[in-house]
Amino acid sequence: LMIRSGHQLIYSNLANEIQVSVDTVRRWVATLCNLHLGFLVRPWFKNVSRSLRKEPKWFLRDWSSIEDQGEKAETFVACHLLKAVEGWNDMGLDNFQLGYLRDRNQREVDFVVIKNGQPWFLVEVKNSDKAISPSLIFFQKQTKAPFAFQVVLESDYVDADCFSSTNRPMVVPAKTFLSQLL
Repeated sequence: LMIRSGHQLIYSNLANEIQVSVDTVRRWVATLCNLHLGFLVRPWFKNVSRSLRKEPKWFLRDWSSIEDQGEKAETFVACHLLKAVEGWNDMGLDNFQLGYLRDRNQREVDFVVIKNGQPWFLVEVKNSDKAISPSLIFFQKQTKAPFAFQVVLESDYVDADCFSSTNRPMVVPAKTFLSQLL
């Protein structure tokens, strides 16, 4: 699991790979989550046609040892989004969840933040690509989320409010976006 951060976790494939039962894999993953070594992000599927509903994505809580730059970037943002969602819930601001979007046509958006049962904002993480992801556009239309961000890690901070413009995806530097969370 240490080299699979940011990947869908298919319990049966992992069980076959290491030759243990699926229940054993589920218990191990639950234990790793309870020890705060990693966490699961589940797919969001309400109001998403042809969505995948089963496989969660696994993320390490420590992104520093991840070698692949794309996986490292996605895990880094995942950790910050999880911290924000947990913080907002702890402060009683509303009921928040962190999920991801993926459909049977292989379209995917890395994260969706759910506020009171409704998609609030979508996040697609990129290391340096500033061209808006077609999946981000597609899923924003489908979910009717007011905000959609393509968060770019290798981009300089911009002094702007990410949450001031709605209904169209925007490219935003990670430093700017993450500074406006919790």
